[in-house]
Amino acid sequence: MERKWWQNAIAYQIYPRSFYDSNGDGVGDIRGIIEKLDYLQDLGIDVVWICPVYQSPMDDNGYDISDYYKIDPQFGTNEDMDELIAEAKKRGIKIVMDLVLNHCSDEHPWFKKALADPTCEEADYFFFRKGENGNPPNNWRSMFGGSAWEPVGDGRYYMHIFGKKQPDLNWENPKLRKALYDMINYWLDKGVGGFRIDAIIHIKKDPTLASRAPEADGMCGLVECCRNYPGIGEFLTEMREQTFDRADCMTVAEAPGVPYEQYGDYVGQPGYFSMMFDFTYTEIYAGWASSWKGYKKIGEWTVPEFRDMLFRSQTEIQKVGWGAVYLENHDYPRSLDKYIPDEDHGFASATMLATLYFLLRGTPFIYQGQELGMSNCPWDSVEEFNDISTLNQYQLVQREGCTPEEALKVVGKYSRDNARTPFPWNSGKNAGFTTGKPWLKVNPSYVAINAEDEKKRDDSVYAYYKKLVALRKDPATSGPLGYGTITPCLLDYDDVVAYIRSEDGQNILVVNHFGSGVRKVTLPYDVQQVLLTNYPATNIAGGVLTLQPYQSVVAQIG
Repeated sequence: MERKWWQNAIAYQIYPRSFYDSNGDGVGDIRGIIEKLDYLQDLGIDVVWICPVYQSPMDDNGYDISDYYKIDPQFGTNEDMDELIAEAKKRGIKIVMDLVLNHCSDEHPWFKKALADPTCEEADYFFFRKGENGNPPNNWRSMFGGSAWEPVGDGRYYMHIFGKKQPDLNWENPKLRKALYDMINYWLDKGVGGFRIDAIIHIKKDPTLASRAPEADGMCGLVECCRNYPGIGEFLTEMREQTFDRADCMTVAEAPGVPYEQYGDYVGQPGYFSMMFDFTYTEIYAGWASSWKGYKKIGEWTVPEFRDMLFRSQTEIQKVGWGAVYLENHDYPRSLDKYIPDEDHGFASATMLATLYFLLRGTPFIYQGQELGMSNCPWDSVEEFNDISTLNQYQLVQREGCTPEEALKVVGKYSRDNARTPFPWNSGKNAGFTTGKPWLKVNPSYVAINAEDEKKRDDSVYAYYKKLVALRKDPATSGPLGYGTITPCLLDYDDVVAYIRSEDGQNILVVNHFGSGVRKVTLPYDVQQVLLTNYPATNIAGGVLTLQPYQSVVAQIG
């Protein structure tokens, strides 16, 4: 495929409410990001994806937008955003904004007009339908639970496949699409480097809006009704042609559920987007999993299961285009808690996970705090949570039979708020995040895990991430570790995830040990040079690699 600048870029995701507060109101802001750009430059970041900072009532933490053209006052001003784009550019960093196109806020002027006048043009920007015998228009279930329809008091209902304050936009309306494209082009003209596109696979709905076979609660899920529904490609192609193709920008789609056989449409050449996140290997959980009924008990996952899903993702995407590789984001608990037993959290396990994903084929994304080795926050009561999904799940889990104490333990492990706690800048008050009262609990681990301390140490997780960044950017290794192919290997070892990156006859072996004991691995390769390990030394003798607990080894092989 044609090589693009974003294929060798290092990306960093910022959750702005929790990154750095510049004015002491307890909430992170755009000026806080500006003040920390040197930190990101030092880490080696090329692209910064910022979660929504548009004007919003914040019912869903900014993913409910009331004005696409205005920065929300709690984050700053439009002038602050202009300055951020300019200051980032001076440091060789591009700003990627979150783009929410499936829905807006019920406080958006379009929706307010539609409520006031059912005959106005904006009414067709949404899905308004009459109910039937006092019931919603159909039995579709919202992603957040309950009906996907909300009554407005005049016999009409509007569709919201997410929260009640997030009415879905009607992409069948060409005027609505044109308004969205104008907005995208406005931000491109401002100089943003691209977009991460939220929930994009839901923009096409079953036009009949017919009810489906009911489940136990009388409602049906939305997979068949409005997830990657046939015909969505026409919308996505039109959007790309009228917006993204105008600029050399990077677009990253949140598109769970797209079958691998359709990946070429999404990220091939020409695809709808530059790359997309694959959720298959990052949504593997031990103990409990989320469902519309609450967190449900499931079986323990195994390393081979995880490895197989990871490598299937890599090999399928390699056939057609490019991917975005990651382990953490604002919607997940910390990766250490997902993949590593509590008793094994530490430098070795954190850097092993880093090596595992960072050298895969695709553009690597670091989520804020991941580069420090942050783990989940201990939660003492349900009142400490802010996330509406967590609070809903806390009630649902109790309906499943858990006591309040058990429910707190369950939601505490899987809550999205684990990733949203304030960034630990130092070991001072409030972890150096704010001089005021933080909007969300500060993870008490900040005393030992914070940026100021880790930047001073050569043996920190932060220092190791810098080594990984340097390895991907080094001209001597950037070929295979950037554009190169990926080949899974050493599949006979159930606690090892290993692969080879190759380009132009140069081969780099990446071995990651998912075990708390010692593992001997017979290498069918000639190891020419060890490029990186997360231990003081690498033991290779007689063709046998002896791996310490959670050791990673990156080596040039013949």
